[in-house]
Amino acid sequence: MSHYAVSPTLAVFLFASLLLAITPGPAVIYLVTRTLAQGRGAGLASIGGVALGNLGNAAAAALGLAVIFAVSERAFIVVKLAGAAYLLYLGIIELRRASARRNAQPALAPRSRAFRDGLLVALLNPKTALFFAAFLPQFVDPAASPLAQSLRLSAAFVAIAVCTDTLYVLAAHTLAPRIASLGGRSGRYITGFSFIALGIFVACGGSRPAR
Repeated sequence: MSHYAVSPTLAVFLFASLLLAITPGPAVIYLVTRTLAQGRGAGLASIGGVALGNLGNAAAAALGLAVIFAVSERAFIVVKLAGAAYLLYLGIIELRRASARRNAQPALAPRSRAFRDGLLVALLNPKTALFFAAFLPQFVDPAASPLAQSLRLSAAFVAIAVCTDTLYVLAAHTLAPRIASLGGRSGRYITGFSFIALGIFVACGGSRPAR
């Protein structure tokens, strides 16, 4: 057998990760909305932020910090509501910009701001940490270092998610010209209400782990 052969356990992990990553969730909705509103560059920068935030949550799960969310309903709710509040804030900002100038063209967000927003949206989602805490142990060999394995598996999952998220962003960028026919002002209203709806969804969601 080749030294580089993929073990059955790893193959199952990679396949499961692909299925989970490609399933649209709050992160995908956020990325698509950001891309439609502010272009491919903002969408790709947001992917970097989301990926780093997911890695942070994965590291927290690997270190056992996610247990705090599992045993403390209050801690989970506080972090979840903080994430929902940030999404609502982004939505309100877009609605204010839409109302400010009737004929304004959609502004391209600085890459650094798009990256920061993606990072905060991912970090302030405690469900992600719970997801890693529940998902990764199923593929960890207790005979080896659990921490090292968890971190490697987390990095693999995030890498797969980056690929699928990039496909979503590129697809949204392709569809953007058709949606742009609505006009810059209407487009901002759609973006604003999308962020607000996503914030409400996050706030009202249960404790089921989700990316």
